[in-house]
Amino acid sequence: MDAERAKAGRLTTHVLDTAKGVPARDLRIELYRLDGDRHQKLKDVRTNDDGRCDEPLLSAEAMQTGQYELVFHVGDYFQIKRDNGHFAFLDQVPLRFGIGDSAQHYHVPLLASPFSYSTYRGS
Repeated sequence: MDAERAKAGRLTTHVLDTAKGVPARDLRIELYRLDGDRHQKLKDVRTNDDGRCDEPLLSAEAMQTGQYELVFHVGDYFQIKRDNGHFAFLDQVPLRFGIGDSAQHYHVPLLASPFSYSTYRGS
């Protein structure tokens, strides 16, 4: 990778299953760009064996300043919807965040269990 590309901004994520202590494999993630009430879907991906996406969610000219939302489909991943009529405590986890500098790396990880989640801006 050349030095110019290494400096290019990008958006990445990964998901860890804190209930099992492993990366969350094959978890569906949607990425939206927000503009007021308008939600523009940009990506619909699944995590790999390491709980990451194979490519950045945004990079190069697609990496723009603005408001975004990642939607993590944790209910499907944990397969908690039961036949007895009970619903999962967590189904979809939406995370809204801003990109203020398109030249930076924004890493938005999710640590999830069937009953809780946390996130932070990683590196």
